[in-house]
Amino acid sequence: MTDLKRANKRTQKAAETRRRILEAARDLFLDQGYGATNLQEVAAAAGVAVQTIYFVFGNKRTLLKELVDVTIAGDDEPVATMNRPWFRDALATDTAAAHLAAHVRGTREILERVARITKMVGTAATTDIEVAQLWPPGRDPRFQVQTAAAKAMVVKPGARPGVSAEQAADLLYALLSPELYLLFVQERGWSSEQWEQWTYDTLLPQLCSP
Repeated sequence: MTDLKRANKRTQKAAETRRRILEAARDLFLDQGYGATNLQEVAAAAGVAVQTIYFVFGNKRTLLKELVDVTIAGDDEPVATMNRPWFRDALATDTAAAHLAAHVRGTREILERVARITKMVGTAATTDIEVAQLWPPGRDPRFQVQTAAAKAMVVKPGARPGVSAEQAADLLYALLSPELYLLFVQERGWSSEQWEQWTYDTLLPQLCSP
């Protein structure tokens, strides 16, 4: 076996180990809660030594942070949301209505992955100050994404006159929230497609001209 093949095999094995740890952490954190889960349990579920988790992630809090980041992105590539193809494609649309439709669809795909862990993370943040510090107040990345989308949307043809980027960002931030998604999809039993259509229909007259 060549050195390159050995290196590729090691890389693949490391990626698989990392994936198993993240999946085990997700399942246990959701089932038991972040605070009630220890790394020994995560290691046992992932089929690795607990020292491996410390080596790969450092500690339990950074494991949680990585779990959130990977769940939002849908993969472990170091690409920010605003550089993701779905977001860039939405920016490239010609009209405000088309942009809104693409943005709601892309956000729905994220919420399908991340909404379930949002409540767990919120609970963990109220009981562990160091978890809360992973996402400092006033620097909400979700609001930054909605603001970037709003600034592009309000200057496109078909945007509703008089709606500022700030107002548009607030509307996107509120209606595209994990909390509202969970209310409809988890508590009221809507499909994610129903939620997407309702959200688009609700935002359309607020952000776009008749």
